[in-house]
Amino acid sequence: MPRTPVGRETDRVDGRLKVTGAAEYSGDYRATDLAHAHLVTSTVARGTITGIDTAAALAAPGVLRVYAAPEPRLNLYPITGPLAGFVENYLPLKDTEVRFHGQAVAMVVAETPEQARDAAALITTTYDTRPPRTSLADEPHVPAGPTLSGSPSSVEVLAPGVGSIDDALAASDVVVEAEFHQNIQHHVAMEPHAILAVWDGDRVTIHAGAQIPAAFALGMSQRLGVLPQNVQLISKYVGGAFGARVILWSDTPLPAAAARELGRPVRLVLTREQMFTLTGHRPELTQTVRLGASRDGVLNAVSHRSVSERPTTVAFPMTPAHNTTDALYRTPNLHVHAELAVLDIPGSRAMRGPNEAPGSFALETAMDELAVATGVDPVELRLRNHATAHPVSGLPWSSKHLEECYRVGAERFGWSARSATPRSRVDGQWLYGTGMAAAIYPAHRRPASVRVRLLDDDTAVVSTGISDFGTGGQTMVAVSGADALGLPLDRVTPEIGDSLLPQGAPAVGSSATHATVPLVVNAARDAITELKRLAVTDEASPWYGASADDLRYERGIVHGLGRSMTFGRLLRVVGSPAITTLAESAGDADPGYVHHSFGAHFCEVRVNRFTGETRVSRFTTVADVGRVINAKAARSQLVGGVIFGIGHALLEENHLELTTGRLTNSTLADYLVPVNADVPDIDVVMLDRPDPVLTGPLGDGSEEVGTRSLGARGLGEIGTVGSAAAIGNAVYNATGVRVRNVPITPDKLISL
Repeated sequence: MPRTPVGRETDRVDGRLKVTGAAEYSGDYRATDLAHAHLVTSTVARGTITGIDTAAALAAPGVLRVYAAPEPRLNLYPITGPLAGFVENYLPLKDTEVRFHGQAVAMVVAETPEQARDAAALITTTYDTRPPRTSLADEPHVPAGPTLSGSPSSVEVLAPGVGSIDDALAASDVVVEAEFHQNIQHHVAMEPHAILAVWDGDRVTIHAGAQIPAAFALGMSQRLGVLPQNVQLISKYVGGAFGARVILWSDTPLPAAAARELGRPVRLVLTREQMFTLTGHRPELTQTVRLGASRDGVLNAVSHRSVSERPTTVAFPMTPAHNTTDALYRTPNLHVHAELAVLDIPGSRAMRGPNEAPGSFALETAMDELAVATGVDPVELRLRNHATAHPVSGLPWSSKHLEECYRVGAERFGWSARSATPRSRVDGQWLYGTGMAAAIYPAHRRPASVRVRLLDDDTAVVSTGISDFGTGGQTMVAVSGADALGLPLDRVTPEIGDSLLPQGAPAVGSSATHATVPLVVNAARDAITELKRLAVTDEASPWYGASADDLRYERGIVHGLGRSMTFGRLLRVVGSPAITTLAESAGDADPGYVHHSFGAHFCEVRVNRFTGETRVSRFTTVADVGRVINAKAARSQLVGGVIFGIGHALLEENHLELTTGRLTNSTLADYLVPVNADVPDIDVVMLDRPDPVLTGPLGDGSEEVGTRSLGARGLGEIGTVGSAAAIGNAVYNATGVRVRNVPITPDKLISL
């Protein structure tokens, strides 16, 4: 049997600490003489502050400072260069301009959190207001420009002799056109955003949740005007992120600047309502999809246009066709285009499956409509339009088993028993229906580095500055290190979540595993090479003078010339406490291939024919994500992605009050997310097909370890992409009502 932990059901290495409460999150850390901060936020969306009355707050018990805009004491600086897009484009509390409803306009620092909160409630602010720009439909639209990855947001591919996408659609036998809309959605991670700053001279240690610790620390150094080496970020445990902890939001530098000015540590914990306005959201979005096909469902033309918000302070350029419509199906004529509308609302940012989840809802719903229009089964329709190469670039996929996802999922779900006729399955008050959708998500390899240390006690330490916000990244580092070194898992210690460690892969875009695992393999290989070199060059070694080619490393033991010795004993013999190696990567490689993960979702819903209540009763997901590193964590990630899709499809939206710019349901009592009662048992299948462009043989003891990669890709978001569409398609099959605006709430189905 293989001894590698790769692909097994491995418990999280930090699991016991988390369930016993011993794991310390950002708000849990203590500091001597700690002070506490509380923010005051604006009650208007656009205008100028004419006055802030802080007298009552300053006289309140325990208050140490009140910082109010325009505040000269905090000494914050703008960020330029590559990190400019990593922050909001204004300095918090620096001027009197109000850019959105909920912007920070003052901060109270007191001896206790309660004293800071109560004093903040005593502050009054007056404004000279202007009408906010809040309507996606009414404001002028501008082209979105390049995506975050540098790809164009507008793409057109036409067959020879075709003048335009409109001509291609007009020439098609069957045309489906549909418009889709979604309101603002939020990350709502369990852990509130918290920042603790502790200064020691001109050095500052910051405890905060961050998805990219190295960039966070560098951005803070620029914001605070200190040398990069004088900022340390500790972000070992993070209670959820989903894109909200990628950038430096306006609240982030405030407690650090206050701690420097006060001369004592300061901690700021946002309220739940403040998290809705100060830490980003998925943008409001309108999409129009047009599909042209032959009578038997073969695509001839695909058009996907979108209009999204662009807040004035920071914006995620929502381009929902990117990596979905421009990548999923074969078609000779393709046009995608994204536009933005400038609005005076809180900043938007990536949210799990940021472009791909909304984009796939529109595309996969339209594909279901095409299946109805042509009478072709939805699974068969997708098989007929399967892309064997990337539709735009023409490059081959590094690995693609989407057709197998369809077939395995259909069999496990029992798709063949489905009736294509809506409202054909009724049980008392409930209408039952089934739906499916495809999933696709890019697998980018980001810049990263990994350090491996072999210690003289026969253990190893694998270090990289990634963040683990519940995804299992720490365990991934341990498992891949144990495999690469041929060691039991309990002899490998993962080190993560510290900006002083080697720069880790960003925990964004499902890229941490894809980028980290090959570097763990490379660093382990180099450590084994260095171990052999030490064995033949150190005079105290029993192999001194031999050739390194005469030695073999296997499962922590060096063999050769009739001798064997553990690496720890060898290090003790030669008097070396450790061997240290570092592996680095500049990012994406293999330019001759396109890397994506794929999946297929199958869903059953029941809809109450009298109330419109919708319940997801069964769900099957099949994922093609390369080699699975930890089957238990991977399954949990995919289940979590589907739950995100349930929220997207049925529950989540925040209404923007157009006259005031206020987000109206910014509490967990009013912003609905799926709870246990909303989630059925979710059947997850992972094909576990190693990506051959990234892979080599697995360490099963049959050959020397440290010489292979694993062919793993990220999977954090593939479960989110397409799952909402599968639910919506099942609702149509149950009711005969096609809902194109999410969430699919009872009022949209009440006319059943």
